[in-house]
Amino acid sequence: MRADRLVATLLLMQTRGRVTAAEIAGELEVSVATARRDLESLSAAGIPVYPQAGRNGGWQLIGGARTDLTGLSSVEAQALFTLVGPGAALSPDAKAALRKLVKALPEPFRADAQAAADAITIDPAQWGQVASQLSEHVRLLQSAVVSRMNVTFGYKGTSRREVSPLGLVDKNDTWYLIASTPHGHRTFRVDRMSDIGATETTFDRPRNFDLAEAWASVVETVEDQQRRTSATVVIPENLLSVLENQFGKHCVVQSVSGGKLTATVSAPAPVMIAQHLAGWGDVLQVIESESVQAELARIGAELVARYRANATPPVRA
Repeated sequence: MRADRLVATLLLMQTRGRVTAAEIAGELEVSVATARRDLESLSAAGIPVYPQAGRNGGWQLIGGARTDLTGLSSVEAQALFTLVGPGAALSPDAKAALRKLVKALPEPFRADAQAAADAITIDPAQWGQVASQLSEHVRLLQSAVVSRMNVTFGYKGTSRREVSPLGLVDKNDTWYLIASTPHGHRTFRVDRMSDIGATETTFDRPRNFDLAEAWASVVETVEDQQRRTSATVVIPENLLSVLENQFGKHCVVQSVSGGKLTATVSAPAPVMIAQHLAGWGDVLQVIESESVQAELARIGAELVARYRANATPPVRA
């Protein structure tokens, strides 16, 4: 984008003092004519950028004019590139932007910034799976969030609605849209949205809106719903990691004694707890929550009814 080139041009001039159009063209991978037009545009916009003719001439910022971007300390530059470097590997555009930013940094910072950017890589795919690609719906919504354009869509088979998209959240490879609606802020799962389209209607992003805070509120609400039903279980102490893997933060250890561990597990409904616990067999015992015990009994009866005729009696030593 041209705006990106103009910022990068300013950073190069600030770092090097004086540059030629050919040098800018080489750094930003554009033609010399394009670099010269960008320099002239900066000057016409009132930025103190002036050409100097002669053998050692070029363009430079006059009077010590500066941008704020190279006010970074060495530690800040390393922290920034450690953060953005892994993400750049997932996008050609981000990789190109990162390369330009490294070149725009003051010379003493470049090596450490590049090393920080190369220090971490992200493999978003789970074992045995292929990494998912950003869907067209997410790309469209991302563009609408940036350009402040309302979008319309259907949701879970309901009638179409129009909202003002405020931000997107990637939660464990599931995307959510936080949007402003006539009824306040609402959250939508992108994979449940259909026929998404941008409108010509623009909106003003609320000044006090903070995406991270808004998402934290959503998470708190969902976590509260996850704790609607609880059950107390007893398992061998060495199997705690398995139970924690099933219930995450909704598994709370109560006590440990004699190699046995007592814990409380929670979920939105009894059947959801029972579905997780059914595979444990007699290794696990539910000692509190009659509703979960009833669901386990129902699941067990259904399995017995389906498989009893074909079952081979176990051989006991």
